[in-house]
Amino acid sequence: MLTLEKAREWYTDDDPVHDFGHIQRVYWMAERIGEAEKADLEVIRAAALLHDVAEAAPGGDGSGRASHHLASAEFARGILISEGWLEEKIEKVLHCIRAHRFRGKEEAPSTLEAQVIFDADKLDVLGAIGAARTIAYAVLEHQPIYSTPSVQFLITGKEEAGEKHSSYHEFIYKLSRVKDRLFTQTGKQIARERHDTLVAFYERLADEMRGLA
Repeated sequence: MLTLEKAREWYTDDDPVHDFGHIQRVYWMAERIGEAEKADLEVIRAAALLHDVAEAAPGGDGSGRASHHLASAEFARGILISEGWLEEKIEKVLHCIRAHRFRGKEEAPSTLEAQVIFDADKLDVLGAIGAARTIAYAVLEHQPIYSTPSVQFLITGKEEAGEKHSSYHEFIYKLSRVKDRLFTQTGKQIARERHDTLVAFYERLADEMRGLA
């Protein structure tokens, strides 16, 4: 039976941004949204537990984030088959996993369950936890917490030669847009407050870094 306790063995603490804590938060948020939206909670719970499993599984080196949603879906197929799931139900879970990546263009979330997983995962980059995770990721990548974006970056989203992608860059390029990408009414409602918290944090950070506050 798939449970949070069972899923814990598939994840390590090597990557504090995509660790088991992230899985727990997505699982709880997906349940909250799924219940409100009247989605299939069995599919949602399984997808939440398995959506990052290939990238964060024991022995992983943290590479391959760009295709982790596809690798996680293949890993999940084996787990669900061993659990005796019917093929139709398996495919519903795999679609949720393949469609959860923000930058993924291969497969958009077309079912309610996939939209719930997408929203739950993206809500984890908003609010206070979103700020903490984005800064942690910048540190892991040896990038600054804050640097002033170039005009080119502000217009195109692409850094100038030698420009570092700070956590503030990630806020501008991705995090500030997340709330407008969500699908469910419940997710959108939760996102509004988290978005405001995140914007206030990065505005304050920018002011403090420039000696304005």
